[in-house]
Amino acid sequence: MLRIVIDTNVAVSGLLWHGPSRQVLNAARERRVTIYTSRPLLDELRDVLDRPKIAPRLALVASTSEALLASYLGLATLVRPMDIDPVVIEDPDDDCVLACALAAQANVIVSGDKDLLRLGGCQGVAILTAADFLARLSR
Repeated sequence: MLRIVIDTNVAVSGLLWHGPSRQVLNAARERRVTIYTSRPLLDELRDVLDRPKIAPRLALVASTSEALLASYLGLATLVRPMDIDPVVIEDPDDDCVLACALAAQANVIVSGDKDLLRLGGCQGVAILTAADFLARLSR
């Protein structure tokens, strides 16, 4: 089974909208992949879901940030991120995703972040968009 780390942008998209990001979460629900996350990534997810601009979407899907976070936690396994040297100079926060993936011995990071996608991979961990990941998963 593939071990994946989902970047916050993909998690938010998958929790609130339909499309490839939702399909990635569905793959975890169907036990075709295992999602790993870390406390820093969960804190970032909580922060984004609590932003005022997200409130209208939460109302539209008739949910709360707490309920969505709990749903995501039900899909994910928590790991302690590795201590790593800076990799993404343009956006040091992205290093949290890499640190989680390395600690989880993930196969893939699923992200929509241009800085991470530009890397293409890190220490054997592929970095793919949700659509590219789904294409790989269906092979």
